[in-house]
Amino acid sequence: MKQIILLFFLMSFTHLAFSQVVPKLDKKIESDSATTEKGFTQKSSDTTKSNPDDKEVAKIEQYLIVSHLNDTTYVDTTISIQKEYKFNAMRKDEFGLIAFSNMGQTYNTLSYDFKTQRLMPNLGARSKFFAFKQIEDVSYYHVPTPLTELFYKTGFEQGQVARGFFTVNTSDQFNFAISYKGLRSLGNYQHILSSIGNFEFSANYKTKDERYIAKVHFVGQDVNNEENGGLSDDNTEYFESGDPDFSDRGVFDVNFEDADNTLKGKRFHLDHRYYIVKPKDSLAKHSLNVNHIMTFDDQYYQFNQDDQNDYFGEAFVSSDIEDRSTIENFYNQFQLNYSNSLLGDLQFNVSHDNYNYGYDQIVIIDGEQITNRLKGNIVAVGGKYHNKFGGFDIYGDAGLNVTGDFSGNYITGKASYKFTDDILMSAEINHNASQPNYNFLLYQSNYLNYNWQTNFSTEKTQQLSFKLESKKLANITVDYSSISDYAYFKKDEDAGGIKPFQNSETITYLRVRLDKEIKFGHFALDNSIMYQNVQDENQVFNVPEFVTRNTLYYRNEFFKKALLLETGITFNYFTDYYMNAYDPLLAEFYVQTDREYGSFPRLDFFLNAKIQQTRIYFKVEHFNSSFTGYDYYSAPNYPYRDLSLRFGIVWNFFM
Repeated sequence: MKQIILLFFLMSFTHLAFSQVVPKLDKKIESDSATTEKGFTQKSSDTTKSNPDDKEVAKIEQYLIVSHLNDTTYVDTTISIQKEYKFNAMRKDEFGLIAFSNMGQTYNTLSYDFKTQRLMPNLGARSKFFAFKQIEDVSYYHVPTPLTELFYKTGFEQGQVARGFFTVNTSDQFNFAISYKGLRSLGNYQHILSSIGNFEFSANYKTKDERYIAKVHFVGQDVNNEENGGLSDDNTEYFESGDPDFSDRGVFDVNFEDADNTLKGKRFHLDHRYYIVKPKDSLAKHSLNVNHIMTFDDQYYQFNQDDQNDYFGEAFVSSDIEDRSTIENFYNQFQLNYSNSLLGDLQFNVSHDNYNYGYDQIVIIDGEQITNRLKGNIVAVGGKYHNKFGGFDIYGDAGLNVTGDFSGNYITGKASYKFTDDILMSAEINHNASQPNYNFLLYQSNYLNYNWQTNFSTEKTQQLSFKLESKKLANITVDYSSISDYAYFKKDEDAGGIKPFQNSETITYLRVRLDKEIKFGHFALDNSIMYQNVQDENQVFNVPEFVTRNTLYYRNEFFKKALLLETGITFNYFTDYYMNAYDPLLAEFYVQTDREYGSFPRLDFFLNAKIQQTRIYFKVEHFNSSFTGYDYYSAPNYPYRDLSLRFGIVWNFFM
């Protein structure tokens, strides 16, 4: 009832936005074709148009969004099927993922991309980072008038997620943007409340002569989840039976109701450059600039439980269990960038990492001491290259740790060719060698089975990929990966508990994905189909063979084009496989080969509408849950969502 009241309240005030909108655009928003692929330079326009009264009116194309690589797009107030896929708490397409039952919980991963350019380990607790904003997720803005966006979506059982965003140019040289996203959702099962907060501030500045350009951001964020360990083993039988006495999911017994885990972090990031030789216009033959990037990251992960539970084994203490790991990382990179109309874009860089990961105590088990800290300094060198030759676009990137305790290196090469205005083909090769995450190397806990210090080798991956992009034909991606010394978590059958292991055999992994939208009148069928094949003797890397998403929808305009409507049904499906299980103490997924999960269809009905710059979203999730069998899981012992009604809105103000 509260959601219905809110819907009518917002719709009744929609007219307030009409006086604050830019001229209506009916065309689909496209990326700025003037930007370079890897962002060595940024090109944008500040053009405006005049009305009959000679008053300047801002165009939607002037509300620029700049990525951390300087790729530029502009604000998109349309509705589309891609916007439907991204209308979730992450604001990202969830294809290749399956969500847990409550909004704000984690996702299980159905497909992996092994292309990476990583030289350093990360904290770990990977299940928590779906909700974390990384450096590449932060955008910078340039707007002719102040811009505000409000986002809202309902959750489960007294829950919602809301985000407020505001940006303004105080002058043509300076812009700042500020936003906050808050999420709180109780969930349908016992003790799975989710709470997330993301604060973000970004700013960019340039001098009038544009010799000096700076981008800066600060992000403070936290992800907190109550953890219950999933349904107890005997209660999974009641769930799968479909007994109506258990339609209230709160009656199920869970493994425990006194634990939670939290990931908190704050990051300061500065990226600024000075042009020693500045291009005067787009026809300039060369330019030279020096660039400095500085990042300070402070994160910690903590698991709390009121009393020891046999689910995790024996513990040093019987109550008030608190495990906490921290990482502080201070990063500096210095670049020398040279651009020449003939030679292309060249970069040389040198970077320094100062890291401090660990705990506040030393653990001794069976006479063996587990240290409390991994800290040190890493110096790395690298370079980039980008150029165009006729229809070819060439890009290369490489990095190497030259000093320090962690070895690491990567190299990436990419070439693309535009055959026609519609057909673009590209090939890419990537090699990476880096240490596993910190929680593989060192971990301490009040639970005895969760203490280790390892000496793992670097994980080595190689990926070769090909891509065809064509609106008329299809988008087809093929990548083939080879993974050596793969690090993973698995239950230790002898000692008990979840432990880190490293695979001694080489794993090969093939993915083929096809994306194609077929339109017929006001109807369209959007398809994403992925085939995966893994060659792994030890069965430590498991993914479903097929993953598919197919959406049949209707799109049309009504009331003299005042209302744009999209409505349809989305079908999601993946085949049976040994789905990874979830460990709430580590906040990690681990390998299990006891039972296969999958082969359950998920059908969602949606209705989305756009009135001026206001977009309204309505969805009936998993409406087939009651008649296709109760065998749907996001992870072993963690059921997927039942039928649910969701409502949301995105509202833009252009002042």
